[in-house]
Amino acid sequence: MRTVGLEYPVVLEPDEDTVLLTFPDVPQAVTFGEDEDEALAHGVDALITIMWAMMNDAEDIPMPSKPKPGQPTVALPPLVASKILLYNTMREEGVSKAELARRLGNKAPTHVTRLLDLTHKSRHDQLDEAMAVLNHRLVVSAEPLPPMRRSA
Repeated sequence: MRTVGLEYPVVLEPDEDTVLLTFPDVPQAVTFGEDEDEALAHGVDALITIMWAMMNDAEDIPMPSKPKPGQPTVALPPLVASKILLYNTMREEGVSKAELARRLGNKAPTHVTRLLDLTHKSRHDQLDEAMAVLNHRLVVSAEPLPPMRRSA
């Protein structure tokens, strides 16, 4: 079972006139902002950009570790998280894009390419179907948001 909703712990450090944001689980992803809130907002794009590159290089994408109490996190959008989980499941099962297309009823190769494209607005039912042919399922949950961060 794969749960949709990937939140990666981050480290925020003052860096001259900005705040540096790094991801312990994905050290290649680094960004900054004028303050913590802006750095956190930029974190989503930094994470997606690096994960896109990792997918293009056929690298494993690490799952987030558990944050320490009070440690800030950056959450991937649910659609992006679903695509990352599909990609990782394909790698774990040793299933290529061509094989997934075959299992999906001989879909065009572009169908699978779009399912894995982090910028393409795929439908969740298509991702569900792809996970099902890999003998997995996505599980969606809802949680209350943490209290809003306030700038001083």
